[in-house]
Amino acid sequence: MLKRLNTTKLISVAVLTTILFGCGTTPTKVEPEQSQISLVSASLQPADYLNKAATTDNPERRTRYLLLASHAFINEGDANAATKTLNSVEKDLGQNVELLAEHKYLKARVLELTSTYDDALRELEYPSSWKLADWQMVAYYQFKARLYQHIKQPIEQARQLSLLTAYLPTAQANEVNDQIWRILQPLHEQTLLDFSQDSQTPIFAGWLQLAYIAKHYAINPSELVQHLGNWQHANPTHPGAIKLPTDLEKALNAKPYQPKNIAVLLPLSGNRASVANMVKQGIMSRYLSNPDNQVSINFFDTAKGAQSAYQAAVSAGAEFIIGPLFQSEVEQLQQATPIVSETQVAQVESSSIEAGQIDAPKPSFTPNMVPQLYLNHVDQFTPNDDTFYFALSPANEASDAADKLYADGIVHPLILASNNGIGKRMAESFNKRWNELTNKDAEVHFYDAGDKMKVTVQKSLGVIDSKERIARIKALIGNKVEADFRSRQDIDAIYMISGNRDLPLLKPFIDVNFSVFAEPVPLYASSRSRVEDSSRNTALELNNLNISDIPWLLTDSPEAQQVQSLWPTWSYGQKRLYIMGYDALELVGKLAQMRALPGYQFSGRSGMLSVAPDGTVNRQLSWGRYKRGSLRPQ
Repeated sequence: MLKRLNTTKLISVAVLTTILFGCGTTPTKVEPEQSQISLVSASLQPADYLNKAATTDNPERRTRYLLLASHAFINEGDANAATKTLNSVEKDLGQNVELLAEHKYLKARVLELTSTYDDALRELEYPSSWKLADWQMVAYYQFKARLYQHIKQPIEQARQLSLLTAYLPTAQANEVNDQIWRILQPLHEQTLLDFSQDSQTPIFAGWLQLAYIAKHYAINPSELVQHLGNWQHANPTHPGAIKLPTDLEKALNAKPYQPKNIAVLLPLSGNRASVANMVKQGIMSRYLSNPDNQVSINFFDTAKGAQSAYQAAVSAGAEFIIGPLFQSEVEQLQQATPIVSETQVAQVESSSIEAGQIDAPKPSFTPNMVPQLYLNHVDQFTPNDDTFYFALSPANEASDAADKLYADGIVHPLILASNNGIGKRMAESFNKRWNELTNKDAEVHFYDAGDKMKVTVQKSLGVIDSKERIARIKALIGNKVEADFRSRQDIDAIYMISGNRDLPLLKPFIDVNFSVFAEPVPLYASSRSRVEDSSRNTALELNNLNISDIPWLLTDSPEAQQVQSLWPTWSYGQKRLYIMGYDALELVGKLAQMRALPGYQFSGRSGMLSVAPDGTVNRQLSWGRYKRGSLRPQ
């Protein structure tokens, strides 16, 4: 990856000299006073350049030294000194395009230091008539890409990088091409399609088209190959056609799982069977919605041990395993020596003999000889190419919420979390992700149930401090003083990590503790907070609350109505387990491609799903908002 521009621009002085003066000739010796002062790098201290500027009689040399001094001040993070120096030299730039461009570039760098990114981009609007050296164009496009990254405009960031590659050597251009690909991968395919007809930047348009094809057809390898071939034929000179991105090549070679015998490991008896039943019903609903006579599904009971259920599934010829469901069962399987069928042993022994390894020892099998989608996760595991983890994780939901608040422009969120294990894990997950996004910790307050909840809310909003100040003033000048409390104005959102029994109390406490002098801030909550009571009065009490949940539970689809009629007593939590089972079976034929192409997202009923390189299935939930007595999708 290209390094950020600090003391040097991307092309070295030595390379630049070679480009300017050519190779194979003997350069004429030039006296130092007349030699060109390169602006490519600013490796000295600002004082060194200021001293050089003060001791030269040549106006252009003085200007160049002052520009270098400004660059050096910027490298030190001294925006004020850099601005003063740039202002002092502005009248001496004349019509020299190189100097004019460098002056504007450095002014934009100063604006970056002060986080005024939009102003910096406006400063970089160079006249189209300017013809600049390659090193200046490299600095220009790389800097603009960084500014667009600051303001979260990935499309424009990638566009600038695609323009940058025209000025780079092949090896560096390939690095930037990989960076472009990584930027485009997470984008929604409709976004890619909308921008893919850009005729002014055809190379960039080609990248968008390629990213769209990779995302749209990733799940069907034959169609992916066909459309890639068509694209390469239409764009033979495009860098992506000459050298496909590495993960796209890997995706082309990844074979999808097409099992004919699928085993499902669930606790079918005992006290956990009631929980597993929802997952089982979801799996069967997905199977019956599109029955394939070539595929059989068999369920194995883990109530008497996950190992024995796994052994039975392998012995029955399972080609793919879904489950087990509980974390303890997942850990039990991962710690055990895997059981391998005699058929599999014979196949491997036969392949060894054919390869001439007659005396070779019998192979040792790693866990998950059969591809497996666990319906939970573990804290520590060794990634395996055929092992995947799919969980309805509250911690992941909190991390996803941090992304949501960040995308909404929230800067100073306040977290109110229940003072228990799950509340602490979710708060920790949110804070970890928030720190990754902003390099700052979120402010977290833990509440206990009952009256202590109100105290925590008042303390976190600064109400208690305000009331204490009012009490002190009244004690000094008398109780006739009329004053109302004030709440904090430095927070711009509240994320509530609470159970659905706490929310009907927690939200009103927040509402009444915002003073009349403060604008109420947006309120967010996780799916755990969703109140089972769906009456209009309850929804009115939750007005303006943003809440995350699986997409299937935010729409009133015929499928959701059918589930409601079949199992009218199911809670939201039970319905989420049902959908987890549904999506688990849906994912089997997609997992290999999803893992090979991390940017690919599958729109499942439980969320926008993707697979991380370690095999973890990540969920991006949908969001709804309570408005006028109903919860509406955003």
